[in-house]
Amino acid sequence: MYPPVDPIMVQLGPLTVRWYGVLMMLGVLAATYVAARYVASKGENAEHVWDMLLWVLIPGLIGARLYYVFVQSPRGPDGVGRYVADPGAILRIWEGGLHIYGGFLFGAVALLLYARFRALNLPVFLDAIGLGLPLGQAIARQANFINQELYGPPTTLPWGLRIDAQHRIPPYNDLATYPDSTRFHPLFLYESLWNAIGFGLIFWISRRFASQLKPGDLALIYLIWYPLGRFFIEFLRTDSWFFPGTPFNVVHVVSAIAVAAATGLLIARHRARPAPTAAPQPTTEQSA
Repeated sequence: MYPPVDPIMVQLGPLTVRWYGVLMMLGVLAATYVAARYVASKGENAEHVWDMLLWVLIPGLIGARLYYVFVQSPRGPDGVGRYVADPGAILRIWEGGLHIYGGFLFGAVALLLYARFRALNLPVFLDAIGLGLPLGQAIARQANFINQELYGPPTTLPWGLRIDAQHRIPPYNDLATYPDSTRFHPLFLYESLWNAIGFGLIFWISRRFASQLKPGDLALIYLIWYPLGRFFIEFLRTDSWFFPGTPFNVVHVVSAIAVAAATGLLIARHRARPAPTAAPQPTTEQSA
């Protein structure tokens, strides 16, 4: 497996259009389209979804970048040290390096502010985002393929990913130990497939159990599905900072909390409540 195209899509003088940015925007637009359709189906104004896009997208990108740089990156000169030595590299997001959890944090704050400002029915809009996000993520993850990033340790599986020497991180940039024939786990593909399945599942649930769902349920299902897959994929990450002496990193902690909290809340919302007991009717003697 190897990227079929150059990372640069079009070069017009100083203007450079990269596949990374194009695929990211395609993912954003696909997610927004699905979210707008869902909102409209619930009788809400779909224009709010498009209006909130810039409100949420810009803070989300900032959060995604800062999380990757200062939390996800390995400690040392090949990780966070590179950004400390060259702060300008933080701004070069086209080189890769965005983390969805940072985007969630900053984007969520922006979304809550927008929803409050516009007096929106927040649970419906959260459901719309929970439905559209996995589709957008499945598309955007192909940008990692073009950039030759988000790969795991060496593998002999037939779908192993070829990574050029200049895109490898230590220790895999040692060609004497890991020659050009070495193939790596395509983590971008694993996550893309997980998200695509998640989109299909959440979409099916939204139709099949429409009468039983409460506003906000689809968002909770997304917060179970995506972090669950991410928890296991993280064990194969090669570009993360892990807690010393353990196979766990910050994403494992955040993912486990998200899955547990969303599952508990979903169960609590749908737990059957006993019917209220009718007050005993007074007998003739009691009423006399």
